[in-house]
Amino acid sequence: MRIRCVAAAVVAIVIAQTSLQLCQAEPAEGDGKLRIICFGAHPDDAEFKASGVAAKWTALGHHVKFVSVTNGDIGHWKMAGGPLAQRRLAEVKQAAKILGIETEVLDIHDGELLPTLDNRRTLTRLIREWKADVVMSHRPNDYHPDHRYTGVLVQDAAFMVTVPFFCPDTPPLEKNPAFFYYSDNFQRPNPFTPDVIVAIDDVFEKKMDAVDALPSQVYEGGASGSVAFEAEVPKDPAGRRAWAVKVHGGRYAAVADKHREALIKWYGAEKGKAAKYAEAFEVCEYGRRPTPEELKKLFPFFGP
Repeated sequence: MRIRCVAAAVVAIVIAQTSLQLCQAEPAEGDGKLRIICFGAHPDDAEFKASGVAAKWTALGHHVKFVSVTNGDIGHWKMAGGPLAQRRLAEVKQAAKILGIETEVLDIHDGELLPTLDNRRTLTRLIREWKADVVMSHRPNDYHPDHRYTGVLVQDAAFMVTVPFFCPDTPPLEKNPAFFYYSDNFQRPNPFTPDVIVAIDDVFEKKMDAVDALPSQVYEGGASGSVAFEAEVPKDPAGRRAWAVKVHGGRYAAVADKHREALIKWYGAEKGKAAKYAEAFEVCEYGRRPTPEELKKLFPFFGP
């Protein structure tokens, strides 16, 4: 009887680890649609930075996957460890369901990510397995070490995904994807440049639905929260969402305002001036360098 209990426990652990790694089966390949993979350091980063453009891609039938490179297990001010990691996994799974995307959370401790060879191999395999056309990540100059090292790891994979004898267990990509950075406000050693900016007014409510699905970070403040922070957040669902629209929606409005000239460049004067919310991206020079015409194919949202 004791042996059976131990065996059952082992099976349960394996199932739990599997659920942490993969949430859904990958979509069929060869359908002519774009394949996009977005890396975030924690279970919320890609959702905050790219869920608007992800919703626009999926609305056109393209395939999007978000990957959290750490499990977020210290990203809260009053809970941590396995319970928090499982909670944050459930949150991003709900956000993925709302956005119509795939999601995966790697089992690396929050705050402990390093740009190791093993981690470079892991991200290289993920990009290859997804057969990505577009890869997104943080820039490598950022306030959080996990953000910085996620950016470094993705940069380091940008060439290696095409090298046959690096990770030879996973077939290399025949064509290097286009790699992009998320927007930020850091100025040194170089500021963010908006090579592509996407107005997200038409999917703003869906983006806010995805943000609303991350209560540990949005309504409890994550690692920077406090009793005082939680006291400021309304308790009723409608009030909480309105608060999130004001606070988080303000961030996406700030992107549109800061990069208004880029919006006008991409959409024309009338639409560019009218856009209220936006997400912006910078081309990483280490991957394929798409032409303006290619950028419009990779981001097919701007019209003729």
